Amino acid sequence: MQALLEKIKNIIANDLIDIWVYEVFAVVFGVLILAFIARRVLVKLADKAEVTCNPWDNALINAVRKPLRYTIIIIGISYAAQIAGAQADAEIFNYINTIRYVLIVSMMSWALMSFVARFENGTIQQKFQTGQPVDRTSIHAIGKVIRTAIFITTALIILQTLGFSVSGVLAFGGIGGIAIGFAAKDLLSNFFGGLMIFLDRPFTVGDWISSPDRKIEGIVESIGWRLTTIRTFDKRPLFVPNSIFATIAVENPSRMSHRRIYETIGLRYDDVEQMERIVEDVRSMLKAHEEIDQSQTMIVNFNAFNESSVDFFVYTFTKTTNWVYFHEVKQDVLLRISNIVLANGAEMAFPTTTMFLQQSQQLNKI
Repeated sequence: MQALLEKIKNIIANDLIDIWVYEVFAVVFGVLILAFIARRVLVKLADKAEVTCNPWDNALINAVRKPLRYTIIIIGISYAAQIAGAQADAEIFNYINTIRYVLIVSMMSWALMSFVARFENGTIQQKFQTGQPVDRTSIHAIGKVIRTAIFITTALIILQTLGFSVSGVLAFGGIGGIAIGFAAKDLLSNFFGGLMIFLDRPFTVGDWISSPDRKIEGIVESIGWRLTTIRTFDKRPLFVPNSIFATIAVENPSRMSHRRIYETIGLRYDDVEQMERIVEDVRSMLKAHEEIDQSQTMIVNFNAFNESSVDFFVYTFTKTTNWVYFHEVKQDVLLRISNIVLANGAEMAFPTTTMFLQQSQQLNKI
């Protein structure tokens, strides 16, 4: 009789073990099914969002796809671990709720930061496609500030969840900030230099900039919190710390309103009589030229007796600011000036030296 009772107890114990194993299996299986359904639904929603013109719906759906699936898996695994933990006395099972909360908060933070980044890129792309003006620097700056705020908030929530006092952390940050400021003054100066670039906007991504103080010239590719990346005209990347821009002058040719033609043309001294007529013809040509801005300063005048030439200069501005097309316009202007000089029977001067020899007296014959 005693042996029969022991056998029954063993069967009951085994059944109980089978029950919690079945429960864990059911939870894991259900989580996998739910994650699969969520993935399929989000794919369908993403396809529909592609048809719309709003950048926010695409950004939202694509931002939550992975974090949502991982959140479902985290919740399922944590509940399965709780079921298993009820059958064991391991210390780690006491922290399941805390771990689950921290991971869920991390997934939410990931989704928000991803949404901000995707919305930022989508807004720039939409404005570019519709031909609207795009201030990429401001959009990137706002996006970075929002992502930084999300990261700091998430870190404080996680620290509070893990039992750390947020007020103590902030107090330590205030005291330690002094030491960190001295130890990382270059890093901080670069950070505030980048902040000044974002606020003052002396240049934006895509601008051509140069500095007369330093050997810096090229196209701005990116503006970070520490470095600004410039692609030089020989296609080499140039990484400039942001603090440099607080101490140097920066030219931004991309924002010029016009491009200037300033040339001096020399004629032969034999053609000085044709100078007045040539100057008038060149001035008339510039006034009739379709690529010359008539509202800007225009000067064509005889201005110097040079060593081997008589010079007049041309000072005018083109309508275009495009560097390549500007040179085509300048070439056309110079060729027309050459034709005017030749049409007036004159020639361009080149460096020459004229020697006058005095005839010597004849020697008396002896």
